[in-house]
Amino acid sequence: VQLQASWGGLVQAGGSLRLSCAASGLTFSNYAVGWFRQAPGKEREFVAAINWSGSSRNYADSVKGRFTISRDNAKNTVSLQMSSLKPEDTAVHYCATGSPYRSNYVPKSPQEYDYWGQGTLVTVSS
Repeated sequence: VQLQASWGGLVQAGGSLRLSCAASGLTFSNYAVGWFRQAPGKEREFVAAINWSGSSRNYADSVKGRFTISRDNAKNTVSLQMSSLKPEDTAVHYCATGSPYRSNYVPKSPQEYDYWGQGTLVTVSS
């Protein structure tokens, strides 16, 4: 199983980025997908997650109203639209999948995911 997170970059505060996560080696559309991030010197933290069908979503309080997670199962991709970015959003962003199978439950803990991408760096300048 391989996950590829992409389209991070450098943006000014208040700007937007759209991250993408693509998967191969499993039927992506059967599983929840989560986005997490890790800033230097900090633990990995939950950002957003979506269930297999896209009917359920979870967001960290710090990104509610600014970030939107969505998925296109026909294209095997999950996107994270990030708007009104702040310097504190600077981090390596990772996507993860593998659990649970076709459930409305949307995991928020890293331990609940089986497969991880390599991460894409988002840098927000002030």
